[in-house]
Amino acid sequence: MEFSQGWDSLATLVEGRWIERRPRRPEVADQLRRETRLLPWLAPSLPLPVPIPAVLTDDPLVVRHALVPGDALESPGVEDGVAVGRFLRALHGSSAAEAVRHGLIPAEQTRSSRIAEISRFQSEVVPLIPVAQQDSAQSILDALRDFPADTVVHGDLGPEHVLTDGGRVSGVIDFGDAHVGDAAIDLAWALYGAPTAFADAVADAYGVTGELRRRALIWHQLGPWHEVVYGADIGDIAVRRSGLAGVLERLEGSAGIPLR
Repeated sequence: MEFSQGWDSLATLVEGRWIERRPRRPEVADQLRRETRLLPWLAPSLPLPVPIPAVLTDDPLVVRHALVPGDALESPGVEDGVAVGRFLRALHGSSAAEAVRHGLIPAEQTRSSRIAEISRFQSEVVPLIPVAQQDSAQSILDALRDFPADTVVHGDLGPEHVLTDGGRVSGVIDFGDAHVGDAAIDLAWALYGAPTAFADAVADAYGVTGELRRRALIWHQLGPWHEVVYGADIGDIAVRRSGLAGVLERLEGSAGIPLR
């Protein structure tokens, strides 16, 4: 049975205990192969289960891993926040150099991709934003240029990728966007998109600083920008409009908060 509809890969549940993933586009194949090198090395150092994939077939490429039990986190509470904060602290404490040797996208590639992404946001998203808010939007992109790229990060941490089973956090999935980047990207949803009690618990368990909070807010604001360009890529006007609505909502929600 089909298990999920991701942007990058198609996931299928097999025999009730295996997840098999296939790339939706040719360029995603390299991403899946990287996960088969990175996650078996990374998993033993993490306090929560993560997928440990292996290549099942090469042509066509199919990657398989055991099902991580649980359902997407729906009502984050304090204990969930403690578990997520400890998980992120362990993940971010991993050796970036060793992770790169095991396939993780290195800092140089992160910085290059970030520059290209900023350029695309400026040309394709900023013009869609009302003139009165364009200065605020541009300040976000300007701040992003100076963000660090020195930490092993998940890269797409949200409630759909944090699983719970029996009232406890049971695992973290979907490491397709993992790279050497800014630790604050993994704190964006946890601090600014989740209930206050959960956010506070994450911050306490992780040891969040004021500087991390500042950068996490900017990453949170940037989330819907990706939806805008993704909608353009797949020719889906509804996705593009949904992304733009999110861009404007988050710009308004953080008005007056200093970005530097």
